[in-house]
Amino acid sequence: MNSVPIRIGVAMVVVSILFGQLEQSIAGPTHDTRSLSRDRLEWPSADDIKRTLLLRDYNTRIVVLGTTMLGVAAGIVGVFMLLRRRSLLGDVVSHSTLPGIAIAFIMMEMIRPGGGKWLPGLLIGALLAGLAGILCTKLILRYTRIKEDAALAIVLSVFFGAGMALFKAVQYIPSGSQSGLNHFILGKTASMVAADVWVIAEVSVAIVVVIGLLFKEFSLLSFDDKFAAAQGWPVFRLDLLLMLLVAGVTVIGLQSVGLLLVVAMLITPAAAARFWTDRLGRTTLVAGMLGGGGAFCGVLISAMYPRLAAGPVIVLTGVLFFLVSMLFGVRRGIVVRVITHRQLKAAVGRQHILRALFEFLEPKCDPSAPMSLQLVDHIVSTDDLQPMRSWTPKRLRHLLRTAEASDFITAVRDGGYRLTTQGAELAHRVVRNHRLWELYLIEYADIAPSHVDRDADDIEHLLGSDIVESLERLLSQRYPHMSVPPSPHSIDVASDTTTQQAVP
Repeated sequence: MNSVPIRIGVAMVVVSILFGQLEQSIAGPTHDTRSLSRDRLEWPSADDIKRTLLLRDYNTRIVVLGTTMLGVAAGIVGVFMLLRRRSLLGDVVSHSTLPGIAIAFIMMEMIRPGGGKWLPGLLIGALLAGLAGILCTKLILRYTRIKEDAALAIVLSVFFGAGMALFKAVQYIPSGSQSGLNHFILGKTASMVAADVWVIAEVSVAIVVVIGLLFKEFSLLSFDDKFAAAQGWPVFRLDLLLMLLVAGVTVIGLQSVGLLLVVAMLITPAAAARFWTDRLGRTTLVAGMLGGGGAFCGVLISAMYPRLAAGPVIVLTGVLFFLVSMLFGVRRGIVVRVITHRQLKAAVGRQHILRALFEFLEPKCDPSAPMSLQLVDHIVSTDDLQPMRSWTPKRLRHLLRTAEASDFITAVRDGGYRLTTQGAELAHRVVRNHRLWELYLIEYADIAPSHVDRDADDIEHLLGSDIVESLERLLSQRYPHMSVPPSPHSIDVASDTTTQQAVP
């Protein structure tokens, strides 16, 4: 069998395959050969994470710089909006910018065909429309009896509806379909260029400088505008300037997160900062840090996951910061409040059990001798303490365990308890403050002795040193021979107090 034709045929097949692959590599694939798994969200590789965190890509650096500066400015302005209770005003401004953008595009197209996409002109139109929305809201509130929330809703819906109608009209302009105006609705963070960043940087720096120069005036305006007006401050102009700053942040935020989400950058960092501090200066600083940090982290996450839009990720990152602040904030965080409440409840419980021990042992002690030294010599059982308060057996056992853990009492044989030296001194001080407060309520608040104990239980834990000193002077005048005043619920003391109050 001749092998030459077979070799020639095999060679022709190999050559045809090679030429076919070469042609395909030059012309590109004729159809999408990707698997369905590639359409899913892919985890970034270690190199992608390192490249993103080190900001090696030019586009990432541009977007990070622009959005971070926007987040800082928005967070600072949002603090004063939150204190002025005008959080929804930013939403009104953002939605009011839509018709201004469309009108600015139409006018620039009429003046010079093809020049409608000039960004400064579009932003000026958005700013003017936003200010018009604020003005309409002010006029409605001034000349009608409509409430503020209804006025905000009316202006927001009317301006947004007009903007959507004008955007539809823009599509019929020859260059309107390619104008890219829809980016102002949802934002185009990933497509920002250096010119956009320069605009955001200039406006952000100007906003921060204005707030820094007028920080005292804005603080007074936010907390008590009527007092500021009485002092002669130009309240209306300061309020108008603050609204102008809000409009400025909103306008520059259109390029990044869009008009639908820019209000979140104004309010979320400010609301989160309230969980960390009560000082306005620190709140402003923390809000700026949270706003800038949320934008920074959001952009990096979007860069690692290209299928995630940067604008919504920035907002979600800010919401995550808010949740963390709400849970772990050192001033108003849920965790801190729960821990503080539990500590206060435990301290009140310890004081109540020590008071019950003192009141049970008080009749067995000699009033002429130091009370604290006598308290440690007696043993008290749970059956003795049960009638002293309306405690359940479980609650009483818990209070005794808590007091024992704090080294105020010690357990002895047969289920009894004995006060320690530290516990006796604390019990003496607690009962003394309680009796002093009862004495104050009887003498000055005109409360009957039979009703004074419950009121004293509610507020005795708030006694300050100045109040205690005044009550001690009253004690020295009323009971000069006693360090702890007697209980007002005894018959002799109650009758004596009633007799004294009856004497003119």
